Amino acid sequence: MFNVISIKQAYAGHARQAAVLAASCQSGAYLGRFVVVVDDDIDPANLDQVIWAMCTRCDPAEDIDFIRRAWSGPLDPRLPKGVTWNSRALIDACRPFEMLGDFAPVVKASAQLRDEVWRKFEDQLKK
Repeated sequence: MFNVISIKQAYAGHARQAAVLAASCQSGAYLGRFVVVVDDDIDPANLDQVIWAMCTRCDPAEDIDFIRRAWSGPLDPRLPKGVTWNSRALIDACRPFEMLGDFAPVVKASAQLRDEVWRKFEDQLKK
């Protein structure tokens, strides 16, 4: 019900097309609820990274589309009995294509600094 795909954007609109395709293929279409598209610097299996991308790269008014009356089924706990359709949110959590060259870079501490902090606070941190 929550599908995430990672792409290397090739053109404006690429993320939207990928979302529509993912929501329309058989595996993503049946019982789906959310499709999130992220850039290739985001690990789609890491929900912390996916949520971070949604929060820093997605403008809800501009980057969330909906498919209404999409294929669902009786295993969907949100639907009343007898209803076999739901809606889908297509979320573009990629950097805007037009801003790829100017978008703020991701800030990350060096591996050396992270190791130093870990050693210093090892007893207080969870890995």
